[in-house]
Amino acid sequence: MHFLKHHTDQVETPNAANSNGASPTTGVTQEQSTPDATPVKQQKVTFLSIFLGVVASIGGFMFGYVSGQISGFFSMPDFAQRFGQSNANGDYEFSAARQGAIVGLLPVGCLLGALIAGQLADVLGRRLAISLSALWSCVGIVIEISSQTAWAQFAVGRLVTGCSIGALSVLVPMYQSESSPAIIRGILVSTYQLFITLGIWTSYMVDWGTADMTTSASWRIPNGLGFLWSIILGLGILVLPESPRHAYRKGREEEARNTIARLAGVDPQHRSVHDQITEIRVKLDEEKNSGKASWFEIFTGPRMLYRTLLGIVLQAGQQLTGANFFFYYGTTVFKSTGLSDSYVTQIILGTVNVATTIAGLWVVQNVGRRKALIAGAAWMMVCFFIYAFVGHYALDSANPLNTPQAGSALIVFSCLAIAAFATTWGPLVWAVVAELYPSRYRAPCMALATASNWFWNFMISFFTRFITDAIDYFYGFVFAGCCAALILIVYFFVIETKDRSLEEIDTMYLLHVNPIKSSQWDGSKVPEGVTAESLHEEHVDV
Repeated sequence: MHFLKHHTDQVETPNAANSNGASPTTGVTQEQSTPDATPVKQQKVTFLSIFLGVVASIGGFMFGYVSGQISGFFSMPDFAQRFGQSNANGDYEFSAARQGAIVGLLPVGCLLGALIAGQLADVLGRRLAISLSALWSCVGIVIEISSQTAWAQFAVGRLVTGCSIGALSVLVPMYQSESSPAIIRGILVSTYQLFITLGIWTSYMVDWGTADMTTSASWRIPNGLGFLWSIILGLGILVLPESPRHAYRKGREEEARNTIARLAGVDPQHRSVHDQITEIRVKLDEEKNSGKASWFEIFTGPRMLYRTLLGIVLQAGQQLTGANFFFYYGTTVFKSTGLSDSYVTQIILGTVNVATTIAGLWVVQNVGRRKALIAGAAWMMVCFFIYAFVGHYALDSANPLNTPQAGSALIVFSCLAIAAFATTWGPLVWAVVAELYPSRYRAPCMALATASNWFWNFMISFFTRFITDAIDYFYGFVFAGCCAALILIVYFFVIETKDRSLEEIDTMYLLHVNPIKSSQWDGSKVPEGVTAESLHEEHVDV
């Protein structure tokens, strides 16, 4: 058992051993109480846990679908005629400011939604909050579809939809991390990122299918399909159980016990369920002794400034790795080889993204968080250096077809960078951040961290066109530098959390476990000079 084991052993159990030495009837079977049997080893991969991860991840599909569809709209004649501006030649186009506003108001709405999601989750519960957030996106879709010629109305619709998507980006990983068995928690939370890529790819295929329509159906049909994803998630999540950790915090211990057992495929009186309930109880008792949490405790609580800032940096880093840069600038890059169809460009990039994210789920399950994040950042850094040098010095910008080799190199390293992101930073950041905080502060901390992701999403989506117009391919050096910084941040500050319970991860941070050596940390041994009581006192004193 882990560091908190002696708390577990102190729990009173009925029918203790009798005087004749017979085995006690504790509600926990004898063969399930072997000393080396850990909760992780005793858990099973159940259909319910997989179904929970898949249904909740539809929130990620909605995120990807809404984000991906807009780039295709700008190439549709009816959309440009309604919301663009006429130039001297009589053609319709979008200024950098107008295009940036239409694209950028979605992440602005997402930022707002992310900030309120934590309070929503604590008041309504994880499951109901997800349902209401999913259905709220229908309001934004109605505003967008009903737009006639006012581009501002369409942009406001994306802002409203963004509030839904942003809230889901906090609620879904939170619900998945609190509900999933530790043995597959990483892969289930990372399924959220897989569904983001599937949503992006689906939006590209739908845009491609309606692009030749000459009426408003070309963009209204892709928009209207958003109703379907919202309804599936809004109603589907209601057939799933509430997060066991949230249920326990609300006093519903039996519900929490039964949910843990069902998701792990064991009996409610199994030792592994007993241990997890006890760990949750110990942490909750410590939180109660600390009094009611105030918002500023996410900075002043035990080791919380460290974790709050780390979560903000990691979520910002997911954007600053530069993956979205390739999606925004990919059409121009691919034109260098004569591939001028923007829809084909998007489908190629989207397919690479989906395929490598599937491979990323294997990485999440079999490779440690630290190794994967460091390798992914290093891989992307190299790709961006090559991309920037080749694009600026080897590519003939005036006539790209004169330099086909340089164009081919740009395509290859664009796809390699997307593959690096999709197998590491894409899925893993959601898992690492969801595991980072104790239950007492999880909702507000995840809201703040995810808001930083949306802030940088907005900055990149709005300013990319201005920056690339000014420094063209040298923009890649900015992302290469960010990737280099992220390598150092992960190496020195991120603890290895693979296959550990959320309560054990919290204990590791409280004990100041060295991140560099964290993968070897043995949770069954109490460090010298440290007791469970001292940890409890730290919670009370701070």
